[in-house]
Amino acid sequence: MKKYIFLLALGLTATMAQSQELSDALLYSQDNLNGTARFRAMGGAFGALGGDLSSLNVNPAGSAIFVNNQLGLTLSNSNIKNSSNYFGSSTSDKNSSFDLNQAGTVFVFNNKPDSNWTKIALGINYDNVNNFDNKIFSAGTNPTNSIDKYFLSYANTGNNGAPVPQEFVNRKAGESISDLYSFLGNNLPYGFAAQQAMIGFYDQGFIIDANDVNNPNSTYSSLVPNNGNYYQENSVVSTGYNGKLSFNAATSYKDKLFLGLNLNSHFTDLQKNSRFYEDNNAPLTNNYTVSQIQFDNTLNTYGTGFSFQAGAIAKVTEQVRVGLAYESSTWYNLNDELSQKLIVVSSASSGADITDTVDPRVVNVYETYKLQTPSKITGSFAYVFGKSALISVDYAMKDYSNIKLKSGFEGLNSDINSLLDNSGELRIGAEYRINALSLRGGYRYEQTPYKNGVTVGDLTGYSAGLGYSFGGTKIDLAYSYAKRNSEQGFFGQGFTDGAKIDAINNNVSLSLLFEL
Repeated sequence: MKKYIFLLALGLTATMAQSQELSDALLYSQDNLNGTARFRAMGGAFGALGGDLSSLNVNPAGSAIFVNNQLGLTLSNSNIKNSSNYFGSSTSDKNSSFDLNQAGTVFVFNNKPDSNWTKIALGINYDNVNNFDNKIFSAGTNPTNSIDKYFLSYANTGNNGAPVPQEFVNRKAGESISDLYSFLGNNLPYGFAAQQAMIGFYDQGFIIDANDVNNPNSTYSSLVPNNGNYYQENSVVSTGYNGKLSFNAATSYKDKLFLGLNLNSHFTDLQKNSRFYEDNNAPLTNNYTVSQIQFDNTLNTYGTGFSFQAGAIAKVTEQVRVGLAYESSTWYNLNDELSQKLIVVSSASSGADITDTVDPRVVNVYETYKLQTPSKITGSFAYVFGKSALISVDYAMKDYSNIKLKSGFEGLNSDINSLLDNSGELRIGAEYRINALSLRGGYRYEQTPYKNGVTVGDLTGYSAGLGYSFGGTKIDLAYSYAKRNSEQGFFGQGFTDGAKIDAINNNVSLSLLFEL
């Protein structure tokens, strides 16, 4: 049975590095192109069109475009392939998931004929904003760096920039690994940093040792040989979702101006299991040195949030429509739970291999913290060719440097401000109708949120689909493709080498819509 420890609020400042890194904060600030099949097929370019349940996520005024009450749901199959290149070695992994991607309804209430406010619409819609199901596997031979630098980094700087004292990484007589790991997690100013130093220390993981055993504040050095190459594997398997439930209200003025408001409830649950493996080919000596390392981390992040949206759509002429929408920050309350396990094999030229297993069987349960994502502004234009065709363009701006974590995350907030930038997103969609049949296509381009353009690259996506109307019932099918490159370190501190990842997402969506 696993034991749970609870870190006090004061401890969060010293231990925030346990889970939240810049990439994790960014994960909750980005949206995938999810929603109804029609929405996906047209690249999500619905800010000036409305009349689609998922269009409410772009511009809440879109519900006032509906003529009749509507109920709809969407099933989606997502297939993600991640191709990795790590020091010239290529690997790949893929993941497929099937889920209820969208479900919602809109009710339309027509006012009296003599009223300028011709219509009121009320809607509720659920969208899986971000599907976290994913697998990434990287492998290759690193000629320079070992994971020992991860443990050394915490050991030599974990005490406010100074080495963690030996008394905190060395077990006392009769003290178990679980007891020491729990004690460090609950005590300032060491916390998570001391836990990392402890599990890698000589008496436990045999990866690092003190340079001077008689000096309680000694620095640490590695027991991993430095005269070989390091074969390394990094596997990350994640599951979960980021869902949004929108409560919508909209109205129309003379069927020329449409105004709308969304109140959004967010809920998220992410579990990420990572395993790092390393072995080296350094010549063996009479003294035992590290030959293999396996380091497992399991992180569970869950919580809730709130945001709001306001928007307007104007019919400039019968053909031309323009839209403007504002989406507020999402204010999340998040919780992290982290467990770790380390297995180290040491070898010598004479004698059998020795395996040290450091398994605290402790789950670090951290204090609830707040994450504020950046707001977004979307401008839209659409041209409608009667009842036969239309083309629509959306352009959105979001400043990722405005991501904030509160409180005790000053260092991470500083990194966010210096590394992230304003990002633009272009969406283009078109539809052509042949009687009851509709043909659709879309394009999507999203700029990188990083100033360097390398850590996470630009996203490019294409989509296509078709729909058929049976009168009061409609069925829509869509295929979408998106590609994005990234290059992120396996760990956030000490050992920051990472693979180049080419991620391709293929998605097929099917929607059923019913007019009530």
